[in-house]
Amino acid sequence: MTVRTQEEIVTRIWALPADREDIFGFREEVLVEALDLDHARQVIAPRHPGEWTQRVDHETYARDYLRFAVGKILDHRGNSASRSVDKLSELAWLLDRDDIVAAVDHAGYPMYGAPKVKAFADGFGWPFLDDLDDLDGDDRLALARMAEGQQCDPQGCERGCAD
Repeated sequence: MTVRTQEEIVTRIWALPADREDIFGFREEVLVEALDLDHARQVIAPRHPGEWTQRVDHETYARDYLRFAVGKILDHRGNSASRSVDKLSELAWLLDRDDIVAAVDHAGYPMYGAPKVKAFADGFGWPFLDDLDDLDGDDRLALARMAEGQQCDPQGCERGCAD
């Protein structure tokens, strides 16, 4: 899979604060890990006092993070689900899939971002429901409903989601 150039990534990192799309730094976190050491130094020293670790296999990370995001949706974890949507969107950008970024942006954010996460999975042709082995039948039904913008249980949700 194609990955953005180091220069494109650095430019995007510096543009994030101006766009006010990354208040908590979740998108930036994905991008910084995609930089080599020479390029990371351009943003680490002035903006990141902590340690830096380079991530090389962005596709595997995106696939694993998709599973994590699904778990946050099913657990009704609002802040964590929001973070997951931000990270998945940035991973799609990093993997040079502007079409998927647009689809995620276009999808609504009801039900903990389930429609956005589904747009991400569908864009890559990755499993969202059927092939995720760790989902039982009830979770699959709940996730399918949530991806359609409906509450997880047609009889009513005890954990907080609502139509």
